[in-house]
Amino acid sequence: MKRTLPFILLAAFYASFAQIPSSLLVPTSKISSYDDYEGSIYMKFRYKESSVIDEKSSAFDAKLKYNIYTDALEFVSKSGDLFELVKNPTIHARIDGDYFYYCDFKSQRGIDRRGYYVLVELTDRYRIYKRFTLEIKDPKEQAAVSSGVAEPGSIRMNTSYFIEEAGVIMELPLNKKEMLAAFSDKENELKEYLKKEKIRLKKEEDLIRFVARYNALKSDEVSQNRSLLSNANSDRN
Repeated sequence: MKRTLPFILLAAFYASFAQIPSSLLVPTSKISSYDDYEGSIYMKFRYKESSVIDEKSSAFDAKLKYNIYTDALEFVSKSGDLFELVKNPTIHARIDGDYFYYCDFKSQRGIDRRGYYVLVELTDRYRIYKRFTLEIKDPKEQAAVSSGVAEPGSIRMNTSYFIEEAGVIMELPLNKKEMLAAFSDKENELKEYLKKEKIRLKKEEDLIRFVARYNALKSDEVSQNRSLLSNANSDRN
């Protein structure tokens, strides 16, 4: 179950939503290179009724869809012109229950990890986000001489999860062995928890439960310096 998000709280201050202003949009161009590929560069095919929150002004209505390839939230004007939402940490969007935040994160090694993240869990100490990427395979000729048909290109969407604390993020492994290695300071307790609760890390709800358990274990420590990422494996980022 998702907890109440800041986006919802902020939106509650506005009784009505205006149409999105041009100041929050920048022109862009349609990418046609992958039209014939199986799959899509978009998270969803159709534009969806969405809400946009500009922390510096107001809330707005818009029909948006997320372009994973360009990492952009796209909007089409009434005249048919294509735009994308300004990429700014103070501008957020809600599309079909997904809360998109443009974040200026850094990895544990100080590498920039800027881009759109979808917030899936929020606590006082940390946040869990998911981020979408594409696996693109170009068309190629089939080896079978009898058919001589070209194998079409394909596009597959991948989902990665991240834990964020104070602007620093770490990708969460979806493999049990790698996850236990990443949080090795509580490996024995977490291993028992995985087995007892039959946790499946590829299931979003179970992943959230696992991180919550780790947070609870860290909270039991006497030391006040209990950063969740301090003992985690920084080589992942």
